[in-house]
Amino acid sequence: MITIDEINDCWNQIGVEGDRTCDELPKMTHCYNCPVYSESGRLLLEREVSIDYVQEWTETIAERGSALSIRSTEEMLSLILFRLGNEQFAISVRSLQEVIRPVQIRTLPHRSDRLFLGLTSVRGEILLCASLREFLNLEPTAPSNQERMLIIGSSQRKWVFPTDEVHGILRYPLHEIQDPPVVILKTNAAYTQGILTWKDQQVNYLNAELLIDTLDRRLL
Repeated sequence: MITIDEINDCWNQIGVEGDRTCDELPKMTHCYNCPVYSESGRLLLEREVSIDYVQEWTETIAERGSALSIRSTEEMLSLILFRLGNEQFAISVRSLQEVIRPVQIRTLPHRSDRLFLGLTSVRGEILLCASLREFLNLEPTAPSNQERMLIIGSSQRKWVFPTDEVHGILRYPLHEIQDPPVVILKTNAAYTQGILTWKDQQVNYLNAELLIDTLDRRLL
């Protein structure tokens, strides 16, 4: 097997990378077009690889494969994070249909109240709108200039929830989500199925399906 020292690298001596004295250079224009250059490239690929090189790459690939295996087997959860007043919340993106800018909410006579806000139209589709702040018994706060609305549910049943701010979608390893404290389970925040940390703040991970089921029973 040819070694790298035996390969003719004339392009570095008398070719475009050398003193350009090669008689074939004017005709070839560039060493890339020369059959000697092509043959040297083929031999370079076919040369014998050193044991040290093989060992180094074997260890590198093994380490990367192990890391990828760990990451792929670790269950991740994609969540949409948002703020209501001074508290942070999250729901699974599986329950999220869309995030929209605030749209007009039309109240219904004898039906709308602090919880059931009324109806809103999103691209011609009429959707029910409710206050998560009221549902979760949160203290009222001043209006925000970063307000957004979340459309939560499935294609057959959707609810629109105003929020004070939407932070975006983040992925969390499942093991980082802690069980909610027992004291939370005794309040309306029983819809919290876990606690996680974001920017040193506690985030309540809500059970969106249970929340929507409860709203359906109470308001429809």
